[in-house]
Amino acid sequence: MSAETTIAGRDPAAGSGIAVTIRDGRIAAIVETAVDDGEYLAPGLVDLQVNGYAGIDLNDGNLTPRSVMELSRVMAALGVTTYLPTLVTGAQERLLDALAAIATARRQDTLCARMIPGVHMEGPSIAPEDGPRGAHPAEHVRAPSLDEFADWQKASGDLVRLVTLAPEYENAPAYIRALTGKGIHVAIGHSAATPDEVHAAAEAGARLSTHLGNGAAALMPRHPNLIWAQLADDRLTATFIADGHHLPADTFKTMLRAKGLDHAVLVSDSVTLAGMEPGIYRQAIGGEVEVRADGRVGIAGTPYLAGAGLPLIANVPIAMRMANLSLAQALRLATANPGAFVDGRGVMKLGAPADLIRFTIDEKSGEFDLKSVFAQGEEVFHA
Repeated sequence: MSAETTIAGRDPAAGSGIAVTIRDGRIAAIVETAVDDGEYLAPGLVDLQVNGYAGIDLNDGNLTPRSVMELSRVMAALGVTTYLPTLVTGAQERLLDALAAIATARRQDTLCARMIPGVHMEGPSIAPEDGPRGAHPAEHVRAPSLDEFADWQKASGDLVRLVTLAPEYENAPAYIRALTGKGIHVAIGHSAATPDEVHAAAEAGARLSTHLGNGAAALMPRHPNLIWAQLADDRLTATFIADGHHLPADTFKTMLRAKGLDHAVLVSDSVTLAGMEPGIYRQAIGGEVEVRADGRVGIAGTPYLAGAGLPLIANVPIAMRMANLSLAQALRLATANPGAFVDGRGVMKLGAPADLIRFTIDEKSGEFDLKSVFAQGEEVFHA
């Protein structure tokens, strides 16, 4: 007989109580129940873009399996039960070393194996121009290569699940078709593509837009341009950084309306300085970087961002405020919608992995107060 446990809380959609029975790490039953402690029960968060957090940097060239294990525990304590470690544009050797470290962490650590279904490669085939390239190093930008992709998969044991690229490369459509034929998701991002190139990428199989509205030129034609094209193409699901810094409220609300709740995802895109104390930090990329108390990470003394500083659980209530979303709608953007791109995770239904969070909501600030986190039925965080 397998061990069972039951977790209860308020349904974010209905507001009534539900009790979830867990058996062998999966959801065995969901029934209505009475609850009076004010704690909500929801699927664990799914983050498709995590570059680091709290001083842990996946892209510093020194990634170890131990660092990946530590990051997984940090993510779990922030309500994230599934995430894609994200490797940005860099030298091939660094990327292969990092992929190998992530693969080793999954082999050696049960929690990493549960939480990390794959890796997101953000680059290196992005726009070389200043602006859309963002903070990615120009010297390592290069055209898409199936041989390089094969090297990634060899180093990681086929862990690469998502690739972000600029579709304006001549061989991009063929590359996209090849990857999607293998079941790999392809996203458009850090691009200066024309609308025709955007639609050609979607026709070839691209299905995501990486942090839409960011990783683009500061100046572009009012219309047509690649943002309008991505908003209009119903084959593309847009990911958004809803931290209140990357997208103004009006912009986020309008983009969300254009894509619809079915084709929108929240990501943190958190960097190594996310979660750090406010202050000035010296970074290899960006130089003097300021972390503010509100989570903004920017080049000190300038209006330019230097990454994202808030975890996904902080972005959900911000998204609610910016776009007038209900709790259930905002949670969907951080659970089931991104989960659709990683094995259907982020849902609370019979047979699904018992990845769950319990939390309350501060009446004044609207922020979430995380109480406990379960990964495949095991409590991995308790406040």
